[in-house]
Amino acid sequence: MNLTTPALLFPAISLLLLAYTNRFMVLASLIRHLQGQAKEHRHDIIIRQMQNLRRRITLIRNMQMLGVSSFILCAIAMFLVFVDMILSGQLVFGASIFLLVLSLILSLWEIAISTKAIEIALEDMAQNL
Repeated sequence: MNLTTPALLFPAISLLLLAYTNRFMVLASLIRHLQGQAKEHRHDIIIRQMQNLRRRITLIRNMQMLGVSSFILCAIAMFLVFVDMILSGQLVFGASIFLLVLSLILSLWEIAISTKAIEIALEDMAQNL
């Protein structure tokens, strides 16, 4: 392993963190919108949406923490390789990849929950028609 191996993950992790931040911003917007609708709609739908949003916020927070941790470990791996501690660098890089995979798994889970939120909204629209 040389210095460029962990460096290859830098752009990928940075883009992933940007995508996670965008998902969080969308959730914040949805929550504000839902707050405005709470007075007009049925309470059971609003409560189901709130539970869904709480789970998604928790997942996105954990996705971001794992992604940032992966980024930090990747930087540490680059440093260890730079100072010729190759085996340590490889182990830290492996841990970085593991955290990145965990972050992606949580992302898949969050996507599944977000589709459930869309189903709840469609159910509400169907009942209103």
